[in-house]
Amino acid sequence: MFVIYPGFQSLDLTGPFEVFAGVNELLQTENRRSGRYRLTVASSAAGPITTESGLVVHAQRALSGIRQPIDTLIVVGGAGAVDLADLNPALVRTVRRAALSARRIVSVCTGSFVLAAAGLLENKTACTHWSRAALLARTFPAVDVDQDSLFRRHDNVWTSAGVTAGIDLALALVADDHDERLAQTVSRWLVMFYRRPGGQSQFAAPVWYSASDRQTLRAVQDSVVAQPGADHRLVAMAARASMSERNFLRVFTREIGVTPAKYVESIRVNAACVNLETTGHSIDSIARASGFGTAETMRRTFIRTKGIAPSDYRLRFSRHAS
Repeated sequence: MFVIYPGFQSLDLTGPFEVFAGVNELLQTENRRSGRYRLTVASSAAGPITTESGLVVHAQRALSGIRQPIDTLIVVGGAGAVDLADLNPALVRTVRRAALSARRIVSVCTGSFVLAAAGLLENKTACTHWSRAALLARTFPAVDVDQDSLFRRHDNVWTSAGVTAGIDLALALVADDHDERLAQTVSRWLVMFYRRPGGQSQFAAPVWYSASDRQTLRAVQDSVVAQPGADHRLVAMAARASMSERNFLRVFTREIGVTPAKYVESIRVNAACVNLETTGHSIDSIARASGFGTAETMRRTFIRTKGIAPSDYRLRFSRHAS
């Protein structure tokens, strides 16, 4: 059963819906006796519900009027779930009650905010859209937020990252219910990876840090951005700020929010991403220009921070992939 509300993201509903509908079609074609999915779209009240993009979807049932046990309760995401002040408290209460009898509880994208507001994610690890992960962690401290995975399972609660990651999650649910062959077949029909390489960090926007109010620190920040391939060891940065290494480390970390090493690494990763996306330069030359020294060092950093190698990043995001 899918739960929608005003301002939900249409792909959070239609993506997983098509996966389950595709499974039903395959089971019928193969004359398999495995259980079919009964797909129902519910909301606070039956009737038309407007998505965040303006598309109108008809909710078949009122969630509060459903009395039979629910196998899988899926709360979709969207802008309407993030602003808790605008989120219908009655919907949250109804989701909480429905979850009590559900075998499996699922959220897609920012549907995790609804589950968290209903108290269903306490002391659990959960995913959400990369741009909302920090907000989810701040708003619900009892939730262990996984900022990179495309989806996570914790006991009977499954959560996914943003939008199309709902399809990845739905395929995993199919494999859990039936078998991997069936899930793989559906993924081929949808022309997508059965298991997408990398996490959602590869799609995240660059991390931007605010400039320090201190002119000396701001000058150091500017020098890193202007020349990411230059010498930005702690001793060199401290010397440019006319500070001791220990004092520079303490002040920089306090004012910028990250250590100098973390700041330099993020700027270098971003510089490398820009070059991978916009130029045809070799991986080796981009690694040197971005300050990594060698392609292997850049590869290890990319895998740790983005979940994929630089060559794979270029294949996904660059017009120079060939």
